[in-house]
Amino acid sequence: MAAPYPTCYLDGELLPLADARVSPLDRGFLFADGVYEVIPVHRGRPFRLRQHLERLDRSLGAIRLPNPHTAGEWAGILAGVTEAAGGAEMLLYLQVTRGVEAGRSHLFPAAATPTVFAFASPYPAPAPRVLESGLSAVTLADIRWSRCDIKSVALLANVLLRQEAADRGADEALLVRDGLLLEGSSSTVFLCIGGTLVTPPNDHRILPGTSRDAVLELADHWLPSQVCPLEAREIENCDELWIASAGRGVLPVTTVDGAPVGQGRPGPLWAEMYGRLQGHLDDIAATPAL
Repeated sequence: MAAPYPTCYLDGELLPLADARVSPLDRGFLFADGVYEVIPVHRGRPFRLRQHLERLDRSLGAIRLPNPHTAGEWAGILAGVTEAAGGAEMLLYLQVTRGVEAGRSHLFPAAATPTVFAFASPYPAPAPRVLESGLSAVTLADIRWSRCDIKSVALLANVLLRQEAADRGADEALLVRDGLLLEGSSSTVFLCIGGTLVTPPNDHRILPGTSRDAVLELADHWLPSQVCPLEAREIENCDELWIASAGRGVLPVTTVDGAPVGQGRPGPLWAEMYGRLQGHLDDIAATPAL
């Protein structure tokens, strides 16, 4: 991952990232008491900004933290970060914590001002070998908490799972709980089975993905799709397997646990979806952000 751009936003001002300071008593630092969003920017325009901000609002509501900004204010903040970065293709990261309190109590502080932080980094375009040969994955038991629908900054379990996948020489971990395939450590999962695109339903075990929604919408009137529980054993029967996320777009997985998926190479359905998503990004770049 490339180094971030040198300017960030912190609590009302743009400043050098190297000079940004947050109190060690911030509840985000002490308790992971906060939420975040990651928003791709294509040709200077945010990808599905409204949907990302709606998900941010849902996550804040789930942890009972009032949203410190309106959608319009968020758009202005992120536009400032984008303009300061000066790039056309980037990832925006924004984080809101419950703020600083003079002590360390598990109870919500009676009065605290949320800490708002945002920065940008260059978009990590997929390597040619990924587009040509696909990614590898391993299946791992899902050890995360029971509210994965909240985009919480408490990502230790995800970090451990992704690292275990890397230790096994894989690009992603596919998470399994009670025999069901749920998602990747940092991605949504799709299977193509008999010409139908299948993905698990949103619930408390899965983060609702904006990239997931885009893929399902782009499949409409072209590729039959179904949202339903997926047994992990279906990986052995699928023709193609994709993952989707803000930082990766939609990419093919061609080996799982050392075994080939389908023909063991990126499939034609993925190639079509990849092209459609690139066109969708171009359409967004030519329209208003919200």
